[in-house]
Amino acid sequence: MERVPVLRLNPGSARCSVTGNQQPNTGVSMVMKSSVEEDDAGWSLGVPEKMRSNANWVDITQDFKAACRELNLGELLHDKLFGLFEAMSAIEMMDPKMDAGMIGNQVNRKVLNFEQAVKEGAIRVRDLSLPELIGIIDTCFCCLITWLEGHSLAQTVFTCLYVHNPELIQDPPLKAFCLGLLKLCDIARDKINKAAVFEEEDFQAMTYGFKMANNVTDLRVTGMLKDVEDDLQRRVKSTRSRQGEDRDPEVELECLALFSRVKFTRLLLTALIAFTKKETSAVSEAQKLMTQAADLLPAIHSTIHHGNQPHNDTTKGDHPIMMGFEPLVNQRLLPPTFPRYAKIMKREEMVEYFSKLIQRIITVCNIISTTNLHGILDFFCEFSEQSPCVLSRSLLQTTFLIDNKKVFGTHLMQDLIKDALRSFVSPPVLSSKCSLYNNPQAKDYIDSFLTHCSRPFCSLIQIHGHNRARQRDKLGHILEEFATLQDEAEKVDAALHSLLLKLEPGRQHLACVGTWVLYHSLRIMILYLLSGFELELYSTHEYYYIYWYLSEFLYAWLMSTLSRADSSQMAEERILEEQQKGRSSKKSKKKKKARPLGKEITMSQAYQNMCAGMYKTMIALDMDGKVRKPQFELDSEQVRYEHRFAPFNSVVTPPPVHYIQFKEMSDLKKYSPPPQSADLYMAASKHFQQAKLILENITSPDAEVNRILKVAKPNIVVMKLLAGGHKKETKALPEFDFSTHKYFPVVKII
Repeated sequence: MERVPVLRLNPGSARCSVTGNQQPNTGVSMVMKSSVEEDDAGWSLGVPEKMRSNANWVDITQDFKAACRELNLGELLHDKLFGLFEAMSAIEMMDPKMDAGMIGNQVNRKVLNFEQAVKEGAIRVRDLSLPELIGIIDTCFCCLITWLEGHSLAQTVFTCLYVHNPELIQDPPLKAFCLGLLKLCDIARDKINKAAVFEEEDFQAMTYGFKMANNVTDLRVTGMLKDVEDDLQRRVKSTRSRQGEDRDPEVELECLALFSRVKFTRLLLTALIAFTKKETSAVSEAQKLMTQAADLLPAIHSTIHHGNQPHNDTTKGDHPIMMGFEPLVNQRLLPPTFPRYAKIMKREEMVEYFSKLIQRIITVCNIISTTNLHGILDFFCEFSEQSPCVLSRSLLQTTFLIDNKKVFGTHLMQDLIKDALRSFVSPPVLSSKCSLYNNPQAKDYIDSFLTHCSRPFCSLIQIHGHNRARQRDKLGHILEEFATLQDEAEKVDAALHSLLLKLEPGRQHLACVGTWVLYHSLRIMILYLLSGFELELYSTHEYYYIYWYLSEFLYAWLMSTLSRADSSQMAEERILEEQQKGRSSKKSKKKKKARPLGKEITMSQAYQNMCAGMYKTMIALDMDGKVRKPQFELDSEQVRYEHRFAPFNSVVTPPPVHYIQFKEMSDLKKYSPPPQSADLYMAASKHFQQAKLILENITSPDAEVNRILKVAKPNIVVMKLLAGGHKKETKALPEFDFSTHKYFPVVKII
């Protein structure tokens, strides 16, 4: 069939532009001939004059319809540049439901930019009253937070007309604040971009061509804010009553309210500027500034009502409308996409958000006191569990690894990894008393390995900076890098072992470096599976094989790895003690040293028992018909199982457990006699009891220990009741309450 360019016509229009081989939606289709013909008077579409004057439009409607009849039902004819994907992501222009640019046509008021609004007297740039200034600043704070929560600058901060061109503002407090706000946005955007731990749902970095006050230095802006503070303090003193004069408490309160807001802006800006410096002392300075800023929040909260209150926009999105704000001013700057409404945060919520943000930033500053890699990894994990905002996550990343790619700007990543390896497994090659320590060949082996470790560990730390949902996805991918590292570690161990046998026949270097890499691989695998509970990815009928994989396999491997590392540490200590005894004739009494891995081994035992208890609970509930199972049509349990554990296929050690192996290993028929549901409930109760005993023996328990205990104790009681036949006949399904602990539920029988 001959292909011809087709003219797509809008309803009610006689002609339209050439768009490719598509069926017209209505009206007439035409092609161009070379002769010139007068244009119809009714043509109003924007076709270039040159194109109009050199074309003769010929009606091809009948030819086109005849060609269409040759297509069978379901067949489509399209240009290679416009396929089904493009059709699905295309929008219908000028439809308010699909075209963001059309929202501006739905309001009755005239939308003015900053210069127009000033010219028409809609907004003032001088002599603003204190309530007006307080209202504008509070609304700007709300817009700033809404931007940090993932909306665009054009729909949040830049709906404030004053920040479009602060140079035109003649009111000193407002001018200083607007410049400070722009600096805050600029530094925050720069930090978030450098950290690179955000996704499109977290943050939008586009500035839409707006100036971010780059022509004014940071020092100048903080100086302007300080000048305004001093001026406001003087005004406060001048409002206080003198003898024989009436005092105006309202004006004094408003002055203090504005003073608190300007000072808060300065402290927040100065703290962010401190984070841009490379010295760790600047982080301590930022922490002090944040503590001062936190002290101002009660004053800000108690004076919210002193500011002018906005009335909500009539368009969708509940955007506040007040002097200086126009929610639709940047509507034409937005890309032609489906409309996305920015719901601006309320003022009361703004103060609460700032309070939490400040606490998070103060926590971030504590990272500089953590010096070992394992402690840093734990710090990142614990910080991430709070689901922090993109700014605090980014500040943590850039504080840990400064622009020069050094940890805290001073240490090499390789040195940090070397110290972690030495403290975890005490390999002979890193012991100054071992002959390998100064051996050039051994040094080359270990230095090359440590260099190769840098990238995967930096990536792992960066992954903990992403939001919780993205973390899980990325943890699955980084396992491939750790599998490669595991392979290299085993080769390094073998090479160092053969070298050590020649130099010191009594010592060995087997599975030292490999044990350490395996430990980190197992931690990643365990976190990957557990995070599925937190993100509510698993159906109830899947719990049993997830908990089985954790208890019978991953935690078993982790316990074995930790025990091996512990033994390796003690063996190395014994060798060092014997060497010291040989040199010194004096007997020295030494206190028993605390085992560095002791607490981690204890916690792993508790986790393993909790997982085993949950696995046996799920099997027993299934036996009693109290687990709802889907009617598999397009998939099966095997397909789901393989999907859940697919990322583990890239790992050689530990080898992945395939579905058939899992069914064989977990088959209850291999026991004689096979256990009944009551037996399994009792076994689950014993596992929960064991976890409880382990955790209760921990001196100075932390919040995590207490959370697990709050799950283990009720589950012991529930399992014993179920083992005794409690509510066995009821058809009501049990509830799994994850509110106490995100990985282990409290089982509730209704």
